[in-house]
Amino acid sequence: MKNQNKNIRKNTYGITLVALVVTIIVLLILAGVSINLVARK
Repeated sequence: MKNQNKNIRKNTYGITLVALVVTIIVLLILAGVSINLVARK
């Protein structure tokens, strides 16, 4: 039982890390696009 709990915690931590990285990348892309649109005008 103890080992199973450790594995579940590790998996959720990994998922949150991936989600954080993905959201940061998406935000950076959106920021870049919006800056380009503003700079053109």
